[in-house]
Amino acid sequence: MTDLIIAIALCVAVAIAYATAALIQARHAHLSVRELVGVPVLWVALGLNGLGAALHVTSLGFGPLSLIQPLGVLTLVIAVPLAALMARRRVSRLELSGVTYTVLGLTGLTLLISTGGGTRTLASGELVGLLVATAALLTVLGLLGRRPGASTLWEAVAGGAGYSVCSALCQTVVVTVGAAGATALLRPIMILAILGIGVFAVTATVLTQRSYRNGLGAPLAVTNLVNPASATMIGVVLLGERLGTTPVEVIVAAGCALLSGFGVARLARARNVDTALAAPAPSPEDLSVVGAPSTARCASR
Repeated sequence: MTDLIIAIALCVAVAIAYATAALIQARHAHLSVRELVGVPVLWVALGLNGLGAALHVTSLGFGPLSLIQPLGVLTLVIAVPLAALMARRRVSRLELSGVTYTVLGLTGLTLLISTGGGTRTLASGELVGLLVATAALLTVLGLLGRRPGASTLWEAVAGGAGYSVCSALCQTVVVTVGAAGATALLRPIMILAILGIGVFAVTATVLTQRSYRNGLGAPLAVTNLVNPASATMIGVVLLGERLGTTPVEVIVAAGCALLSGFGVARLARARNVDTALAAPAPSPEDLSVVGAPSTARCASR
């Protein structure tokens, strides 16, 4: 019972760290990478992300993955009201319903789509292939997100995928070192894996940062959805894991995915509504200018 309480407390701490980091990143999402380097508070956000990752790993020692993974949705539950609090406003009904639908869907997906099988590492060919495929995917998604008027969710998808690949690479490094000792880190393939972790972690952070430039809720929800989904795909395709679900559960999981997608859509719509409400009302001078032509037309009649 004590271990269970510790696991839940650590998960809450992880969610707070990630949510606070996301909020800091969202407040500076309009800055370029060069400008971000000179923002001290951004380094605090990076530190919080690192702390959250460390606490997440620690929590796995006190509770099962089937408990820890669903509690990851607490990040979204905390981040959206925290963003509203910092903006000195109430959480809107759209935001509340969006968070509810997304959390229900994510929780259902996590509980239903579980993988089984022994823990194994990526073979050299698999690791290189994963690095190349991930680099290509992140490049394409990043370019799609940089198009004028493009949705920021492209970059949110890229961020979630990048983080999941980092997790797979970390698992390979940790398991290999545990089996062969620290000298395994000197192997060329391990050096390549460590470099990949560093590059993809930074890339995913930058892309996630950019995805927040038009609002926090929807991109954060997408990242939280893509991360476990792509991690499951990597586990099944490359790590020999198998889906521990029945066909009925797969259908239910598909419904949960649709529910999460509906929640993300409502969060995105909530941002659009907030932007429209925040638009400044036209001044009397503007109204007079707009009305001038019609007045002239009336006079000419």
